[in-house]
Amino acid sequence: MNLSDLLRALPFYTLSYEANPDILSLENDHRRVAEGALFICIKGYTFDGHSVAQEAVNNGARAVLAERPVDVKGAPVILVEETKRAMAVLADHFYQSPTAQMKLIGITGTNGKTTTSHLLEEIYREAGETTGLIGTMYIKIGEEVIETKNTTPESLTLQKTFKQMKDRHVTAAVMEVSSHSLVEGRVWGCDYDVAVFTNLTQDHLDYHKTMEEYRRAKGLLFAQLGNTYQASRPKFAVLNADEEASSFYKKETAAHIVTYGIEKEAMFRAENIQLTSEGTAFDVIYPGGVKKVKTKLAGKFNVYNVLAALSAAHASGVTLDTAVKAVGKISGVAGRFELVPNEQGILVVVDYAHTPDSLVNVLQTVQPITKGEVLTVIGCGGDRDRTKRPLMAKAACDYSDQAIFTSDNPRSEDPLSILKDMEAGAKGQAYTTIQDRKEAIFYAVGRAKPGDTVVIAGKGHETYQIVGDKVLDFDDRIAAKEALAARKEEEK
Repeated sequence: MNLSDLLRALPFYTLSYEANPDILSLENDHRRVAEGALFICIKGYTFDGHSVAQEAVNNGARAVLAERPVDVKGAPVILVEETKRAMAVLADHFYQSPTAQMKLIGITGTNGKTTTSHLLEEIYREAGETTGLIGTMYIKIGEEVIETKNTTPESLTLQKTFKQMKDRHVTAAVMEVSSHSLVEGRVWGCDYDVAVFTNLTQDHLDYHKTMEEYRRAKGLLFAQLGNTYQASRPKFAVLNADEEASSFYKKETAAHIVTYGIEKEAMFRAENIQLTSEGTAFDVIYPGGVKKVKTKLAGKFNVYNVLAALSAAHASGVTLDTAVKAVGKISGVAGRFELVPNEQGILVVVDYAHTPDSLVNVLQTVQPITKGEVLTVIGCGGDRDRTKRPLMAKAACDYSDQAIFTSDNPRSEDPLSILKDMEAGAKGQAYTTIQDRKEAIFYAVGRAKPGDTVVIAGKGHETYQIVGDKVLDFDDRIAAKEALAARKEEEK
């Protein structure tokens, strides 16, 4: 594509001088620029791409997109009002609007995004679709797994990924949509068919500042579904009827509304719920009648995740029979209520729960299936919302027999300072503080008795721990297995 053809997607811009080179790629990282690229200058929180425009040209960029004048020799400069917005427009145009040519389902909410996205991926596979998945854990294109840094990548990476999916015949893509990505315009250009809301509880207030702003951020997904009605490609907003924020999102969108829930009236409603440590069974009442649902996922919170997936799939044309069959096949999602097998009579659960609400959900799930005591290992991440730290600690104390506070990913913060913030929420309650996370896990597993449950919360699927500027190998599941092995050895 030559520069003139590419710039037809932009209604307003100025060009430093007339030139029409062939553009072979789009890049916003000067280190990745190769011959024939258009380099897009993005001003970030810690780095301004405008400062390396000449370096990008030296690396082979044939044109530069900027939002302020830059002194560049050897390539034309395209000036626009906002490069981040222009990047989304150009990426969609350059990669030929890939999301307009597949089913695209976006999932937002504080908790449940990852599990719901994996459920939906399995449902679409059962329905005969070739699937793609973008989320917290990885990107999947068919069977290929690709590592990712952010829950929702930048618009340029997203559109490039969707083009790869299209080229590999993906017909249904499911993605987690974070509140950060919505505010920062990362999903501009994504043509969603279905937008799903799971729930809204406190998180990310270091970024959004207030719950009202956090709620509004997630509402952008529904507002961006569009304002027209096309019989050939209808748009759906799938909302949790038991969540107060859903009434707000109904007003934010012109799309068709689909509701699901347990407590309140909904189009897809769960009744006769049976919860065990091995899984869950319930009846789903829906406009077509009643279906029995069985899943290996445990906990009431997973009933909501299953309902969200069933509702979204049905709205997009999958029969409920097919969706229910697929839900029964999935054994679990890494780091989400993941059981660490052992023969010592102890239920060991590793879960990503890193908000007060998600921690309470996990602890409420294990209580009725625990014969003895519940021991909870929990930490809070550094450089993140400080206000939830005492709430996390209080939840652990309120819903556990023994709470052990430890480090999560302290990042640039002093781990002891984070622990002090947590301890402020546990005044008057019993708890143990052990800074070293592995030591804390060994402590909890070592003290557990047959019939007890050990919940290791906060990191889930993560295989690292960020301490200062170092990324250390660490996996809660491996630490738990080592602790169980050490306990078994001691009992000999």
